[in-house]
Amino acid sequence: MGITEHEKSSTEGIGEKEKNAGTVDVLYAEDGAIDDLTKHGDMTATELIDAEEQLETMPLDRTVAVISQLYKLHESDQNFDFELLFRMDKFLHDPEVLQHPEQHGALVHEMRLEALIATTNSPYAIVRAVAPATDDPDMPALTIRVWVIGLVYSCIGAFVNQLFVFRNPPVSLSVSTAQLLAYPAGKLFEKILPDVGITLFGKRHSLNPGRFNLKEHMLITIMANVSFGSAYTADIVFVQALPFYFDQAYARGFSYQALNTLGSNLVGYGLAGLTRRFIVYPSYCVWPGSLSTIAMNKAFHTNDSSPIPGPFGRMYRWTMRRAFYIIFLVGFVYWWFPGFIWQNLTYFNWMEWIAPSNVVYAQMVSSNLDQGLGINPWPSFDWNFIQAQVTPLVTPLYTVMNKFLGMLFGLFMICGIYYTNTFNTAYLPINDNHVWANNGKRYNVTRILSGPQRLFDNDKYQQYSEPYMAAGNMVVYFWFFAVYSATITYVVIFHRHEIAYSFRMVFRDLLSVFKRRNVEQTDEHADDIAEDIHYRLMKSYKEVPEWWYFIILCGALALGMAGVGAYDTGVTMAVVIYGVIMALIFMVPIGLVYAVTYNEVTLNVLAEFIGGAMIPGNALAMSYFKMYGYITTAQAIGFASDLKLAHYVHIAPRLTFWAQLIPTIVCSLLQAGIFDFVMGFKNVCTNEASFGMSCPGVNTFFTAAVFYGTLGPKRVFGTGGRYTCLLIGFPVGFLMVLMYWGLKKAFPKSKLVRALHPALIASGGLQWAPYNLSHMVQAVYVSFLSWAVIKKRYLAFWSRYNYILATSLNAAIAILAVIIFFGLSIPNVTIDWWGNNPDKEDSCAGRGGCRYMAVPEKGYFGPEKGHFR
Repeated sequence: MGITEHEKSSTEGIGEKEKNAGTVDVLYAEDGAIDDLTKHGDMTATELIDAEEQLETMPLDRTVAVISQLYKLHESDQNFDFELLFRMDKFLHDPEVLQHPEQHGALVHEMRLEALIATTNSPYAIVRAVAPATDDPDMPALTIRVWVIGLVYSCIGAFVNQLFVFRNPPVSLSVSTAQLLAYPAGKLFEKILPDVGITLFGKRHSLNPGRFNLKEHMLITIMANVSFGSAYTADIVFVQALPFYFDQAYARGFSYQALNTLGSNLVGYGLAGLTRRFIVYPSYCVWPGSLSTIAMNKAFHTNDSSPIPGPFGRMYRWTMRRAFYIIFLVGFVYWWFPGFIWQNLTYFNWMEWIAPSNVVYAQMVSSNLDQGLGINPWPSFDWNFIQAQVTPLVTPLYTVMNKFLGMLFGLFMICGIYYTNTFNTAYLPINDNHVWANNGKRYNVTRILSGPQRLFDNDKYQQYSEPYMAAGNMVVYFWFFAVYSATITYVVIFHRHEIAYSFRMVFRDLLSVFKRRNVEQTDEHADDIAEDIHYRLMKSYKEVPEWWYFIILCGALALGMAGVGAYDTGVTMAVVIYGVIMALIFMVPIGLVYAVTYNEVTLNVLAEFIGGAMIPGNALAMSYFKMYGYITTAQAIGFASDLKLAHYVHIAPRLTFWAQLIPTIVCSLLQAGIFDFVMGFKNVCTNEASFGMSCPGVNTFFTAAVFYGTLGPKRVFGTGGRYTCLLIGFPVGFLMVLMYWGLKKAFPKSKLVRALHPALIASGGLQWAPYNLSHMVQAVYVSFLSWAVIKKRYLAFWSRYNYILATSLNAAIAILAVIIFFGLSIPNVTIDWWGNNPDKEDSCAGRGGCRYMAVPEKGYFGPEKGHFR
């Protein structure tokens, strides 16, 4: 990767701008003449030089206006440079600075530079690294070849992922796979298709409009992104249709399956569109997870090889494309070892091998799912394992560290609950996420149901067992309740300015529609920051009217209500509306947190809790509420993420609208058509199922439906319930945010306090059961190295290669996983040696999981049978 001295001086084949860029970065590396400004402003040397050339366009009065809004919007933004905010505060609030600017030349100069780069580009270096600050509105985007490649790939991915989601273990095609394969397909079409076409509405549509470009590539990626997820309707359909669940014949009908699949998918689409001004368009909504996708596209369509300084005192000039190919090849070769040849490298339980017979020690250090707490400083050599909880090269460091802190809190809580045998947890695995019976075995919910409708039978319940949770699962529920209250409170306190700004923009746009003219802004530069260069570039395209998305939302509601009300479900159609109301309430708060931190707060537990309490004793009603309250919100976040991709790459909004809508409809119908096919497999959704179609997700869904729907949360969390104390999580989340607010007021200049994020800390507690600390610890190492070391010291190097490293490794693993599954796993090709069978008979994994206490001799623990609540 390093280059020779001769290569440093060579500029053959490099454009003038690239030559200048290389020269600037070389000077920066050698003499440090502009080190202070680049270090403090989070700018590369090239960006600084470009800003200096335009500095005369940023007079002092405009600087004050821009910096004022920049400070207000980013005061509580952990993605924004902390020390820079202090200098902004001095610039704005120290009267001496503006009264005598000539005496504070360095500070005024820096503020002018910051104001300029924030208005001519993005205020974030991570965005500037991958998102272009220029646009060509005439570049072809939604072309005929995009429709062909995008729909074919979308249908293939939707079919494979929906079919094999029922398999244990599952296999799936990732979006990065489609993104990777789209490039050669597009280039092939570019080479072989003739330039012939038709003219519609004054625009020519050709089979070959020229070079396959970045916008076309991104639209294919967006099509795949909206299609590759398996339909959540499958869980409801299977639970209703199969005879050993609810055995309801109407659920096998394609019309029922299609109505509910389309309804649930399109509600998310409508929600994303209606909230895009709150969570997509503003510059502070960075969407860190989207940046790696843009980086991968950029790698295929740019050829910048200008030299940049990097680690080990060397200059680097690999293009992003070359870096992608080399890292992809290395990752592809290496992952054969943890993926197939030496699978022990994934769960490298070397600490457990020291004393495998010591139960407490094994529980502390084991990295195996369900069985241990994973206190292991180096638990894996598998990149897939390292990013199991967070993607460390993409996720901001403060997000990773806050979640890790939350996990540490959870660790002590689990130990305190388990080793004191609170609620009989010591008879169970320490960190499991299943429901257990009082005999120490998995809870069999079918033993408490009776009749054709599979309703709760109290007599059977009294003779069987109450449900029990492991210590790890109890902690997860506690933090679930805490994260909901913490997220709402945090957004209200610390993001109220951003939300108010978005409401003003919505009101302004609506007013301009009613008056049929542009509404003048009171401040000429009021939108310079929140509406950054990408927003202003997108203004050259026609916007999608709100009523388009509103019609989609209403149509989806009608489909969902028809899917519930037109069949003998025994559920009121109003449950669909109630679910969507919940989604509307939480969409902006959780979307805003995700867009800023890359941490998604899922609503599954809250939806189960509210749905089960609202309509007690009705498993299907709770399931429908969960689908339209939780799943639609998660889908809406995914759709909004794609809208941000299009926003960064400057694709016309109306083109993105159709590129999302059409594949969603087509693939929803395709997925619904797969359900009956899978239910035709012999012994499907049982341990004896052919082709491994044992449906682990469906079984989990059925268990949740019975517990939260049939039994109801009142029996578990209500007055006198065993786990009522876990509801303390709600006020704890609220108080955490208030404490954080107090700390910020008391220590306004503390970097440590600013780096904290109470909603993220609460989210860290959710990472337990079945995952453990080992799934996070190496992500901390990688994140710190990338974001705190490389990015801080070699910003230009980090900007070019960080996201390419992440995407190339993920693409290599995704491609190889499919090859191993279809080429080796299905034919049952294995390598039988110790490296693939690491668990000794006396280890926790070898014994099926360690228990701190043995079940009493009478065969069960807890209350006597017949006296259950």
